[in-house]
Amino acid sequence: MPIEIERRFLVQGEDWKELTTQSEDIRQGYLATNFSEWITRIRIINNKNAILTLKNSLPGIETLEFEYSVPIDDAETMWKHLKHKVAKQRYYLDLQPGIWVVDCFKEKNAPLIIAEVELETTTSKICPPPWCRKELTGLRRYSNAALAKTPFANWPTKEPNT
Repeated sequence: MPIEIERRFLVQGEDWKELTTQSEDIRQGYLATNFSEWITRIRIINNKNAILTLKNSLPGIETLEFEYSVPIDDAETMWKHLKHKVAKQRYYLDLQPGIWVVDCFKEKNAPLIIAEVELETTTSKICPPPWCRKELTGLRRYSNAALAKTPFANWPTKEPNT
C-alpha cells in the first residue's frame, strides 16, 4: 500500500540553504480538497512534467498517496480551469535521516516557508534542525490544499518566518 509518512515544520532564517542539492518550480492545482475524504491535485514540475495525486489521511502522520504521470498538455489544460492553486519553489536538502525538502511559497502564500521530511516509519526518530521553528504536522491550515483554498495572505493573523 502506498503510504506517505511525513512531518512538517515552519522554517526560520536561511541556514537551510547551504544544504540544498537541487530545486524545482512547482505549481499545484486542486480538483478536490475535501479533508474528510480524498484530496486530488495536479502537480506541474518545471513546466515539463505533471503528476496526478490522490491523497487520503490516515490516523497519525500517515497518508495514503497514489501518483500517476499525466501528459503535460493535459495538466496545463486542467490548470487553466482550476480555482484552488499554489505555486512554490521546492529545494531538496542533503540532510538525514529521511528525505528533506523546503518549500518556499510564492504569490499569495509568500513569504511562507515550510520544511517537510518524509520518513520510512511512524517511529523514525529525527532531530529537527534549529531552523525548524515550529512543528506543523497535523495542522491542516498549513497543508498545501488548505493554502490553495485560503492563501497565507488572507489569514487574519500570520506566523512570520523570521
